Amino acid sequence: MKLDWKGAAGIVISIALLWWALHGIHFEEVWTALRRSNVPLLLASAAVATSVVPLRARRWRPILDPVAPKLPFGVLWRATAIGVMINNVVPARVGELMRAYVLTRETSKVPLPAAIASIAVDRLFDGLVVLIMTLAAMLLPDFPHGARVGSVSAIHWAAIGLGLMAALMVALYAVVFFPGWLIGVFELVARRVAPALEAPGRRALQAFAEGLSVLRHGPRFLAVFGWATLLWLANAFAFWLAFRAVGLSASFGAALFVQGVIALGVAVPSAPGFFGVFEVAAIIGFAVYGIPRDVAVTWAIGYHILAFVPITAIGLWYFLRLGLRVRDVRSAEGGELSTASVS
Repeated sequence: MKLDWKGAAGIVISIALLWWALHGIHFEEVWTALRRSNVPLLLASAAVATSVVPLRARRWRPILDPVAPKLPFGVLWRATAIGVMINNVVPARVGELMRAYVLTRETSKVPLPAAIASIAVDRLFDGLVVLIMTLAAMLLPDFPHGARVGSVSAIHWAAIGLGLMAALMVALYAVVFFPGWLIGVFELVARRVAPALEAPGRRALQAFAEGLSVLRHGPRFLAVFGWATLLWLANAFAFWLAFRAVGLSASFGAALFVQGVIALGVAVPSAPGFFGVFEVAAIIGFAVYGIPRDVAVTWAIGYHILAFVPITAIGLWYFLRLGLRVRDVRSAEGGELSTASVS
């Protein structure tokens, strides 16, 4: 795996943010707090956090149904677990591409462009549901009046997120409802600039549009939305269990809000596993509720490590069991899939 400028920048950003998050923190106090935490609750939190990944795999099925109906859960679960593991150990979010790569390697029913498009839809629903839950948390009675995230009001941040999500939905729906126009523009440009790319590019765009077709099918849309809601409620519940484990009395609404801030934070380029951005986002989210920095760091370190280890181990086990190699990660990173690797 090559370390390009994006991966290097992410590592630098993570180091800088970790320094900011941890400077001035008395680690002996953090360690003491973690040792005194409720271990059964911490383990329960890690178990629930790990359960989010199979929920994500199950949510993937209705997204892919228009391309390959009723794919076996095992195929989706293995690809998802491997993708999360790769994101945890390889820079530049290669795990998302690896997830698509593994799926197309296990089944010839799904072309790579359609698999990648399905992950774009997957992330669209993530953003939509997390945004709704974050806004809901801000409407609850325990949300601090006039709260600010950094120097900007929380309401203003919510408006920015809503605007970005609306823009993304418009772009994806344009691909769904006007694929012919998009393909026509591509063909016109490719014919003049790179004629050799016209035919393969057209096929890729057609497959990509097929991968987005769940967006115009009402029942499938609702199924994906329902699974997305369930998995993000489970994720927030894992947060809340870890709150209780380290002695935080913050509400489930606070877990929903902190989850939203962290979801936004991990969009920033970072090192594998989102270290640095996760901790800083947690500090910022907890600060809205007046929770001290050292308590936020204690929760963030304990939860982050416990959530990181199980799914990374599971994903690595599937990676080895399927006979995957480093060259496969490079292929996914380069967007390549040879026909010889498709079974």
